[in-house]
Amino acid sequence: MHFDMLHPRDQLVAVMNRIYHNGMTTLSGGNLSILEENGDIWITPSGIDKGNLTPKDIMWVRADGIVEGPHKPSVELPFHKAIYARRPDLRAIVHAHSAALVSFSIVGEIPDTSTIPQARRVCGLVGFASYGPPGSELLGKHIAKTFAESYNVVVLENHGIATGGSDILTAFQRLETLDFCARTELQARRLGDIHTLSETQLEPFDVQYNLLPEFTPTSHTSRERELRQQVVATVHRAIDRYLMISTEGVVSARIDNENFLITPTGLDRGSLTIEDIVLISKGRREKDKLPSRSVRLHSAIYDSHPDIHCVITAQSPNVLAYAITHQNFDTRIIPESYILLRKIPEITYGTQFSNPQMVADAISDHTPVLLLQNDAILVVGNNPLHAFDRLEVAEFSAKSLINASSIGPLTPIPDKEIAYLESEFIQKRP
Repeated sequence: MHFDMLHPRDQLVAVMNRIYHNGMTTLSGGNLSILEENGDIWITPSGIDKGNLTPKDIMWVRADGIVEGPHKPSVELPFHKAIYARRPDLRAIVHAHSAALVSFSIVGEIPDTSTIPQARRVCGLVGFASYGPPGSELLGKHIAKTFAESYNVVVLENHGIATGGSDILTAFQRLETLDFCARTELQARRLGDIHTLSETQLEPFDVQYNLLPEFTPTSHTSRERELRQQVVATVHRAIDRYLMISTEGVVSARIDNENFLITPTGLDRGSLTIEDIVLISKGRREKDKLPSRSVRLHSAIYDSHPDIHCVITAQSPNVLAYAITHQNFDTRIIPESYILLRKIPEITYGTQFSNPQMVADAISDHTPVLLLQNDAILVVGNNPLHAFDRLEVAEFSAKSLINASSIGPLTPIPDKEIAYLESEFIQKRP
């Protein structure tokens, strides 16, 4: 879907739906706007249920000041106008009251985006704007001043978050990514010290490992078409379960010994279609498509493990709390966790870029899950559903462990019972 071809009304409704249903604002909170080249502003209304917004509810504030629509424009229209006046490069603004980001705003702190490469590249440095009453010129002045300092993401003191972008999808992705960072950091602080990445450590992420030679497929088998549907369904399900966000997460699936499918880079995962999925054949990429930056890593895994048919690398907040604190992720909590996840080795940050074969070699029948420091969890499976199950269980297990830390120390399943699980539920599996 070409999101930018939708009418501004439809774009605003689609983005607000994602913000509201992902728990990043409330029924009455948050507002979005789009600025057209002629100076017209499309903005969400004031006092209307954000969970049931329709295109007819969107307000049109014309450049000449005339307001059209059935409601009042958002009370925060003044700060939207103030930002646009100070930042002519911005064409969309998102304001929301994410609980995790409000937590940072009420203590005067900013989530650290240098914990994960993708987060720093999406959000950049994050600004902080002083408090002002809602809808006031003072609030607009404070926020616009911070945006004018070249920040695209600004935490608002005792208020929430505002982000800007060249389009509404970019602005939303900055909100979503910083919200993910905030959720992850809040959980990580309960585990231990957080490890951040220097600019030098971030640099390998910018290398285009995905510029493989191109080829033009002559046909598409029924198996390939089936897997395209499964890959897209897996990505959308992962987003619905907050195991991925629109800017992060990779799914690939093996077609046969020489071909596999993988999600693209740079495309909104929430609106991914089967046509967007990239076919990889004999080390080449489907013409005019750019696969994930992780394509060489996924390729190395398939080359080394003929029995693996799906690979997922994902960033989910509770698992990533372990990845950025470098704490041991102990799966001996309930039988399901140990059976599906086994022991989870931690791979030193950067190995996935510099030596993907080393990561592939770390995988085995008894090691189907890896934790990539400051980057992702990697899971493999017999098919997309099997791999997704492991991803979901990993996030639920990590959340249970972190929540339990406030109650008392972990009482792991005894070694004798682990041995029983090994013999009865792992070694006997086909």
